[in-house]
Amino acid sequence: MANHTTERESVITIRGLYKSFGDLHVLRDVNLDVYRGENVVVLGRSGTGKSVLIKIISGLLTPDKGSVKVLGQEVADLNDKQLRELRLKLGFLFQNSALYDSMTVGENLEFPLVRNVKNLSRGEINRKVAEVLDSVGLKKTLHQMPSELSGGQRKRIGIARTLILNPEIMLYDEPTAGLDPITCIEINKLINEVRSRYNTTSIIITHDLTCAKVTGDRILMLLEGRFLRQGTFEEVFDTNEEQVKNFYDYNFINPPSSSHTTHAITQ
Repeated sequence: MANHTTERESVITIRGLYKSFGDLHVLRDVNLDVYRGENVVVLGRSGTGKSVLIKIISGLLTPDKGSVKVLGQEVADLNDKQLRELRLKLGFLFQNSALYDSMTVGENLEFPLVRNVKNLSRGEINRKVAEVLDSVGLKKTLHQMPSELSGGQRKRIGIARTLILNPEIMLYDEPTAGLDPITCIEINKLINEVRSRYNTTSIIITHDLTCAKVTGDRILMLLEGRFLRQGTFEEVFDTNEEQVKNFYDYNFINPPSSSHTTHAITQ
């Protein structure tokens, strides 16, 4: 995949990051630069601290130690007002899409817009809602309730709701979790389309190797609280390191049949 980075401007800079929960050391001396316009994938098994990392980036969790700068601002130094302003530049897609069940799709999309952008006319709101619905391919769902949507559709609406404020940075937390293979392919394609259409920079948290290969300009493998390997998909997995090979097998060997046939990665 071509790297869309035209200049090496770091929009997220992390140095010496540590985070523990009691005796559980989740992140240990994590260092990371994310450059404008690139899709960075953080790979790791469940419970390895991937989601903790993006919650720290967005100020939802406080690190024990280290520096986290987002768009040039030290997140830990921001007051509540400054943190709210920074979060308007971040699109955060939660695992469960976090839609309000009592609101229609249109109302869900309007909510962050009306809450954060003052003095918009009804026409402007309607145009913006229609634009983001079109960008995720779900124009006809405007008046539907979240309960009427499939898992993949809810994920798309979750992405649309983050896009409505034109964020500079997208944070995807397990975007393909719980979805069937065909829908996973569609969501992976949409992540790339969002980057092209909205000029976003993205961190994609996943344990799905197909998602990593299709969406990532750069892959980082998080193991035991540290980035063990990074590079292109091929570079990360071109190794005899047992932990990395085990992770690959964990994803691509079929557990129910105990088969040792490696699944092909969807291109």
